[in-house]
Amino acid sequence: MPVFLNQDDALALWRDALAVSVRGDGPDLSARQMAILLTVYTMPPPHTVRGLSEMLNISKPAISRALDRLGQLGFARRRRDDYDRRSIEVQRTVKGAVFLSEFADKVSEAGRVLDSPTPFEAGTPPEIAPDEDAF
Repeated sequence: MPVFLNQDDALALWRDALAVSVRGDGPDLSARQMAILLTVYTMPPPHTVRGLSEMLNISKPAISRALDRLGQLGFARRRRDDYDRRSIEVQRTVKGAVFLSEFADKVSEAGRVLDSPTPFEAGTPPEIAPDEDAF
């Protein structure tokens, strides 16, 4: 069952997770870099620069710049496609998987510390008692 947060709780969750992330020892990723990284790790491969550009509606040069940084960090790597030498495949790395696993833990922890209601309570529709006057 999907969990729906109200806007304040959704933004508080995102803020808290990002705050923990930027205070940590790991690198600060831009929103574009994080979107690309999450796409590569959460969507089924194969991934190409062209495909990421189309999926995220971001220019290929912007994808390439973000991948430069992700490659420097060891979170993703590019490899020329052996069958189509013009196509560049984007591959996952163990280091990138570890980074996202730790980030997911931070998001999860931020969700636990939200003030009432909890994310699950916020996403659960209230029980509506039958209107006794309706009968």
